[in-house]
This record gives sequence, C-alpha cells and structure tokens, in this order.
Amino acid sequence: MTDVQDTEPLSYPIVAPAALEPPPQWADLRQKCPVARVTLPSGDEAALLTRYEDVKRALSDPRLSREGLASPDAARVAAGDSEGIFSSPMAKALNAEGHQRWRRMVGKWFTAKRMTALRTSMEAMADQLVDEMLEHGQPADLVTHLAFPLPVFVICHMLGVPESDRDRFKGWSDTFLNTTRYTRAETEAAYQQFAEYMSGLIAGKRAQPGDDLLSLLLAGADAEGRPMSEDGLVATGQALLLAGHETTAGFFAMMVAHLLSDRRRWERLLADPSLVRPAVEEALRFDPNAGGFGMLRYVHEDTEFSGGVVPRGTTVVCSMAAANRDESAWEAAGEMDLGRSPNPHLAFGSGPHSCLGQPLARTELQAALTVLLRRLPTLDLGTGAGDLRRHEGLLTSPLRELPVTW
Repeated sequence: MTDVQDTEPLSYPIVAPAALEPPPQWADLRQKCPVARVTLPSGDEAALLTRYEDVKRALSDPRLSREGLASPDAARVAAGDSEGIFSSPMAKALNAEGHQRWRRMVGKWFTAKRMTALRTSMEAMADQLVDEMLEHGQPADLVTHLAFPLPVFVICHMLGVPESDRDRFKGWSDTFLNTTRYTRAETEAAYQQFAEYMSGLIAGKRAQPGDDLLSLLLAGADAEGRPMSEDGLVATGQALLLAGHETTAGFFAMMVAHLLSDRRRWERLLADPSLVRPAVEEALRFDPNAGGFGMLRYVHEDTEFSGGVVPRGTTVVCSMAAANRDESAWEAAGEMDLGRSPNPHLAFGSGPHSCLGQPLARTELQAALTVLLRRLPTLDLGTGAGDLRRHEGLLTSPLRELPVTW
C-alpha cells in the first residue's frame, strides 16, 4: 500500500470520462492509495478518502469536525480569492447556534412521517409539471420541466418562500457552491444579497406569521427556552433553501438518466412499481456525483485510516460517491441493482452531520419517479448517454440538461 506522504498530489476534483460514469481512478485509489494527497481548486492540499469504511468513520469520528474548517490552517476549496461555502457567513452563523442544538430545533420538522404526509401534494405537483411538459412537446428537457421546479416548489412551500423568486436564489445557490466560477467580490455580494432577502422574509413572517417552517422556527425555542438567533434564522433559511432544491434536482435527473440509459432498468420498474423505493436508494448509491465534491472535515488529532495516519491539521475530503462504489463493501458494486437490500449508502453522509433533509429528498424522488412511470411509460433519452454533460466549477455537478422523448 502506498503511504499518503509518498504520493504526488492529484488535482481534485477528478474529472470523469462521461457524465454517467465514475472516474476510473477511484478503483485504483481505493486499492492502492485509499488516503491520497490532492490539490484543491484553491491550490491548497487535502487528503482524499475513497474507501467505504474510511469515509463512514471520518464522517462520524469526533476527532474530525466540520466546524474546524473555519480554522486558519484549514484548506480552502474555491479557486482564486473567492470565498468558499465552508467559511461563509452562513456556515459561521450555523456553527454559532451549536450543531446539536440546531439539529434538534430544525430536525423535528423533517421526520419521515411528516414528509410522507406531503407526498400527495408532491405527486400532484409532479403531475402538473408533466402536463406542462407534454404541452411543450418533445423532445423536452427533464431538468427544466421537472427535476428542478419540483423540489423548488416543495421547499418554497415548506419555508413560505415565493416560488416566483426561484431564479434569484438559483443564482445565489450557484455562487455559494462555487469552486472556480466566481471571484471573492461576487461571492460576498451574493452572501449579502441572499442574507438581506432572507432577513426581509423573516421580518414579514414575524409581523404576520403563517404555518410555514420559517414562522414555526421564529416561534420556537430549544429545551432551555432559548430562541434561535436572528443570524441563525437567516442562515437556516438560506441553508434549507439551498440544499432543498439543488441536491434533489441533481439526484433526480441523474437517477432518470441511469434508468433510461439501460432500458431494462426502466422496464423492470414498469413491471414492478414496488421497486420504486429500493430503486431510489440504489440510484443514490450508484450516482457518480452523490455528495458532489464530497464532505470536508478538519482533523483535530492524528487519526489512523486504512491508508495510514492522517496528521492533525489536515483537511480531509470524504468522497461518498467513491465509497459507494467500494467493491469491498458492495457485491457487484459497479452494477445498478434496483432490488439491492440492504443499501447503507453514504449519499447523504453519515454521523452527526448527515443530511437533515434526507427524508424530504427520498420522498420527493419516490413521488416524482412514481408519477413519471405512470404518466410516461414510454419515456426515453432524447440523446445518447455519452452526450450528456454536467455543470463544472461547482461543489455539485448536476446534469446541464436531460433531453427526453416519449
């Protein structure tokens, strides 16, 4: 096994040969160099973890933290002088609330039971979006017509945010997720504009509360009776709006692309709709972009992984997507098995910082796929799978478009 200190750093992120395929280097890294030196877009060095057990442990080990990414010696992600999301005002405000306290205050509104209660309205909205796509005619871009607008509708409805503002916060989202696209001045302007927008929304709800999540958080308090701070409320609204549409839209488009790229997968679901739930889980595992750039952690004390000791002060990149293809953790890891069970993938992370909104994402993905199978059984790709392209220069790399016919 190659020691991490003896290897030349790789440029990260590692570019895949095609949108639906993982980088071939992952398999080699997992086998020969599971803790690899990488150079981030900023030019700073980090350690990349690609094995399932290493990634899972790094995301749960208290010796590694997300809060530590604000340390002066932590690696920066974004290129040039731009400010990355991990050191943004939003991240600092959420850290100031105390992570466990924040999760308890917000997490109770994202239980699987609550999300299941929303499924009927999700399916109704998906039906409406399919109607509009049919009116548009074929070929149509599934990203534009369904993958993006559905999660936007859902999270806007939950938070009490006007859906008509979606183009504004899509622009802010892209800037927040920047790795190479935007300058520091542009990112700082986006942070300020988004914060001012959210502050205005919260002020309106304070004056006239509704039954939306922001209003409920305004009226809520922790176990000691302390309300969330104003900065915390603004950052929470930003974080939920950002994560609530960006990742789910990317997951859904990639899932449908994989199902249609091998027609046997789509036909299997048509023949047995009960497979929708495990198929969603397998699509999350199989997605070569699951978790996008990966989750970053700061190492507070020397920690041993399967590839060697990672010293204190190192920034670690946990590649959930690479871990989800680990042959030692999954039988036929490189194959998409729609009935795979159990399926403890890491698409939503693991441990105390795992994605709080995963019940919402799962319910949306299942609802939208159910509607597509029912409404458009003849759905097919409108282009070759090899012609699909992903967005570059962001922490997430969703498909630019997904042309479909029916």
